[in-house]
Amino acid sequence: GRHEVWSWKTASKESLCLMWQKVKVQLMLSMSFLTALLWYCRRLYSFLAQLLKRWSNYLQRQLIRNLSVLPEVDLLGYSAREWKGETKQAKQMREAYEELFRSCHIKYLRQVRRDNYSVVRAVLFQIFTQGIPFPSWMKERDILKLPEKLLYSQGCNWIQQYSFGPERYTGPNAFGKLRKCMEALKTNWAEISATRDYEERGSMCNTLFSDESKEYKLYEAIKFIMLYEVVEAYEQIKSRDKPVHNLFSLLFARDSSSDPLSFMMNHLNSIGDSICLDQVELFLLGYLLEVKIRVYRLHRFNTEEFQVNYPDEYRREWNEICLLTEDDRYYHIPLFRT
Repeated sequence: GRHEVWSWKTASKESLCLMWQKVKVQLMLSMSFLTALLWYCRRLYSFLAQLLKRWSNYLQRQLIRNLSVLPEVDLLGYSAREWKGETKQAKQMREAYEELFRSCHIKYLRQVRRDNYSVVRAVLFQIFTQGIPFPSWMKERDILKLPEKLLYSQGCNWIQQYSFGPERYTGPNAFGKLRKCMEALKTNWAEISATRDYEERGSMCNTLFSDESKEYKLYEAIKFIMLYEVVEAYEQIKSRDKPVHNLFSLLFARDSSSDPLSFMMNHLNSIGDSICLDQVELFLLGYLLEVKIRVYRLHRFNTEEFQVNYPDEYRREWNEICLLTEDDRYYHIPLFRT
């Protein structure tokens, strides 16, 4: 009986040892597999993190490269880089920038792409980033109907000769193209101005102003609104229905813009392509958008024309935006710090 008990215990121990060996092997294999899996997951996570970081950096570089309004830079640092040397002009420009820094509390600036949309871009970018709403007259009428009204109600068939900046496009499809431009302006303006968070608005603006095809539609819409208001003022002057703003008298006094058609052919059609807005058109731009455009003209430093408002007559409730220019052709955005 004892031998049988001993044999049973021995057999049980051997069975347990055999089972433990098998379980131990399985556990070791499982642990090795889990260790390898964790190592692989860590490597995969590290790889994906690096890939995501590189992709994010690439997108940021692409965004900055495509941005038509660059991030802010130090004002005096920009002045020192751009106006080196001891020429009379370089010294005057550095003095003008120092005056802006010292007396006007302008510490930074945002560079705006140097093309023939420069001033319209600088104005519209600030309107959007500040969340300025539609001007009062635009709230009262649907701007999408302006091309149709001008073409059909007022019989201005000559708008088929309208050109879209660098895209010298004319013909019967001008009407449909203008309507798309107006839709882009209305949609983006409404969406951005309705965004209350400043950082979110800025991000939306950076995205919008890094896409040429989208931003050009905005500028062409602004140009067309200028044309529409010139037509309206011209009709009022002819009918003597009601007085118009003095700026229209200045505009029609030019030989090159004595009527709306010549204004379009000689001025508007070339804006964005070969010329920028001139002084009279800046008055018109501020008047239509109901903003006071304060411009620091650095090449007019130490004269009465160093700081100019467009228009010079404005309502107290209008928002103010600021520009600086070195030559009345290309414009940048000054940033104030107290």
